[in-house]
Amino acid sequence: MTDAALPIPANDLRQAVEARLKKRHAQEMRFRLYGRLAIIVALTFLVLLIGRIVHQGYTTFIDYRIGVPVYLDPARIDKADPTGANYDLMVSEAVLKKLGEQDDEFGRKAGKVAEIMSNDLGFQLLAKVRTDPSLIGQTVTVTGPLKSDAALYFKGEIRRAIPQGERKLDDQQLDWLDKLKASGAVSSGFNFGFLTRSDSTEPEQAGVLGAIVGSAMMLLVTALLAVPIGVLAATYLEEFAPKNRWTDLIEVNINNLAAVPSIVYGLLGLAVFINWLAVPRSSPLVGGLVLALMALPTVIIATRSALKAVPPSIRDAALGIGASRTQTVFHHVLPLAMPGVMTGSILSLAHALGETAPLLMIGMVSFVPGVPAGFTGAATVLPVQVFIWENASERGFHERTAAAIIVLLVFMIVMNLAAILVRRRFERRW
Repeated sequence: MTDAALPIPANDLRQAVEARLKKRHAQEMRFRLYGRLAIIVALTFLVLLIGRIVHQGYTTFIDYRIGVPVYLDPARIDKADPTGANYDLMVSEAVLKKLGEQDDEFGRKAGKVAEIMSNDLGFQLLAKVRTDPSLIGQTVTVTGPLKSDAALYFKGEIRRAIPQGERKLDDQQLDWLDKLKASGAVSSGFNFGFLTRSDSTEPEQAGVLGAIVGSAMMLLVTALLAVPIGVLAATYLEEFAPKNRWTDLIEVNINNLAAVPSIVYGLLGLAVFINWLAVPRSSPLVGGLVLALMALPTVIIATRSALKAVPPSIRDAALGIGASRTQTVFHHVLPLAMPGVMTGSILSLAHALGETAPLLMIGMVSFVPGVPAGFTGAATVLPVQVFIWENASERGFHERTAAAIIVLLVFMIVMNLAAILVRRRFERRW
């Protein structure tokens, strides 16, 4: 005969259940708290990052310009060869005249003025004389940017409180700048030149137009190669390929390629496209080819995920009414998966846009002062431009580094918004 189990009192059972519920509720509250803390920490770092970039780079979009009337002395300009004249010296002397000062016999004052005036003013004078030689003997007003150090003084980056030996501009030059601004010769406004000029050795003349055009051309090559090939490869693997060891091996390798460091693709592009196929170095074509290799695994994975998300009933219904396998896939399954396909493709292209390491390996670190002449011409891109400017010694390039990052972020935000709009358009259509 066995002993019967003693019944648990109802009061004790209720207390045990309440204790377990209390413990579960406490765990849920802690989990929610940890999640909120994680989001707060992530947002804090994001705000700090963007705030730091904007704080350092917004001054680039403020331009300080000076207008100077310059007398084109016929005794100093040869009509037959106007390039031989020293136009920068003429600008410096005109500025000294505006300041009410005379140059010394050694030209030291003119030299100090030249340190706060951009040589763009001299190039403007030369261009005007070349276009219209009749201007020689007349007074011509040219307007151009100040030297980057002079602009940094007006932006508060160079202060008088700093000892004179520790800054690039001395007290006399700062006095001249104050006097020019007080007289109205110096004006400020939005720096359109940063968006309409290409790279330059002078910070005040450097812009991102060439890098933007180079990035767009390179991204076009990447999209034309990676998206069609990736979508078709994913469609075959997901809808047509037999399930065997070979397709399993291909799938594993595609997943592994998506995790390969980007610099490896740069080495591959250097060996295959440049050394073997002789594609021009530092061109949008070779850059697009390298980034297409890098983006291809991501496009394939995103497309396969989108195809798997289509309900099997769509396939069964199409096959049931007599459609072929190809018609089922391309007329029904792929259109329904297109929002996910386009979103994944655009996001992979946005990721490729921010890559720097593979482009350095194929020679895109070179100085390119203009807009790319074509897909095989020399070009630079925004990430590489940021890299070049950050390593420059001139202080004026550092603020332009942050400004170029802002432009790159805007570029990527636009691409992400495009992905959202494309997805919504396809969702409404289907």
